[in-house]
Amino acid sequence: MRTLRIATRKSALALWQAEHVATRLRALHVDLAVELVPMTTRGDQVLDRPLAEIGGKGLFLKELEVAMLEQRADIAVHSFKDVPMLLEPGFRIGAVLERADAADAFISNSCTRIDELPRGARVGSSSLRRQAQLRALRPDLELRDLRGNVNTRLARLDAGDYDAIILACAGIERLGLGARVRSRLAPPQWLPAVAQGAIAIECREGDAAVLELVAGLGDAATQRCVAAERAMNLRLHGSCNVPVAGYCIETEAGFALWGLVGDAATGRLVRAEMEGAYADPTLLGESVASLLLERGADEILSRHADPAL
Repeated sequence: MRTLRIATRKSALALWQAEHVATRLRALHVDLAVELVPMTTRGDQVLDRPLAEIGGKGLFLKELEVAMLEQRADIAVHSFKDVPMLLEPGFRIGAVLERADAADAFISNSCTRIDELPRGARVGSSSLRRQAQLRALRPDLELRDLRGNVNTRLARLDAGDYDAIILACAGIERLGLGARVRSRLAPPQWLPAVAQGAIAIECREGDAAVLELVAGLGDAATQRCVAAERAMNLRLHGSCNVPVAGYCIETEAGFALWGLVGDAATGRLVRAEMEGAYADPTLLGESVASLLLERGADEILSRHADPAL
């Protein structure tokens, strides 16, 4: 019996996602043994500074990729929203699983919606994308950085450090904590991170046997939609330094993609939307990015320039 080893971060959510992939693989290949290889990344260790200051979301991947290069693991499982637009040479995405709820979640012990928060309420999120949209909706709120895993963030809310926090619905629901969600911040009015809610399987480039094993887990519709979102983000040079949001769905006409670039300091939002038939959804992503730039997104992006995607 062949054994496939999955590199994963040690957080409860990362372990849930890796075990979910393992369960799916075992069901798909009955003669396959699957093991998890949990590890701590630098992105998990440094929690007192924004990700942008310590190297970006790629810090969540590096140790896992090293494990694959050193043959200690065969694949790595990621929240696709945490995967840089350009992978390191020698790696590729082997499959993208069906997307869960892409919306953000408003979580509070005192209010059910953002508009119920009192003036000056403390809202926790280190995401510039979320901060920009919060600033546009409620410029009177006090926005505070908040990093750490889901349980850590909830604990800080419960300790009274914040009046509300914003998290991804998918992560909350995967951990069985859906009851904590007071309201959904849903697209297209509120836009999520690119590829939010999707799980990606990273493989070594050219590892045909492993790529064949994981291919059956891919969801074609999700893969097409996140391809459009990531193409938009790449064209905009989006990273954790840059407040870019995007959401794509399939429609009767083909695809619809909503994009946003925001300024977390001022709450200025530049939006664009396009719908149509595209044989290659990445062309839609590039078109929406171009429209955002025409509408002034470049003014915001120039202040957040980051060559590390």
